[in-house]
Amino acid sequence: MFTGIIEAIAVVKKIENDENNIHYFLESPITHELKIDQSVSHNGVCLTVVGLEDKIYKVTAIHETLEKTNLKELQVDDVVNLERCTVANGRFDGHIVQGHVDTVATCESIEDQHGSFLYTFSYSPAQEYITVEKGSITVNGISLTVVNSKENSFSVAIIPYTLENTNLKTVQVGSTVNLEFDIIGKYVAKLVARQA
Repeated sequence: MFTGIIEAIAVVKKIENDENNIHYFLESPITHELKIDQSVSHNGVCLTVVGLEDKIYKVTAIHETLEKTNLKELQVDDVVNLERCTVANGRFDGHIVQGHVDTVATCESIEDQHGSFLYTFSYSPAQEYITVEKGSITVNGISLTVVNSKENSFSVAIIPYTLENTNLKTVQVGSTVNLEFDIIGKYVAKLVARQA
């Protein structure tokens, strides 16, 4: 389990295709703290560390993961948001994040709010994918608060610190991001749908 609080940024150093899978080799400031078999969130996708060598570590994304996320778009020198699993005795600063991306979204606009930035994203319709005002949403692994919740779209306000310390600074209009909707909201939506 994760909380959506990004620990570090990794840089993609090498990409290898292996049948339907892709191996990513990344460099990060926390590589020396990682271990083989450890789960790490990459842009909100839970991946297992399968190799370590000096400052570089290796993870593998299978076909299903590639189909449902923006990882398939990664190129060498791209940056990725990282978060290690939550420590049981640590602070819970974000919200409950599983590391299971629900769908991708497209950045529709970025507005300079003179001290913050308003990012608006749209996604394909699905009954279980809902947002609520002041509720939580995970964008590329980042726990954010929803503003302007609408059907199949929402906005998030980004402070300068978040912009500088995540890969949101590389997101442009038209970019694809990973979304994980709030787990509680997904359960509620499913229960309501069963009663309809």
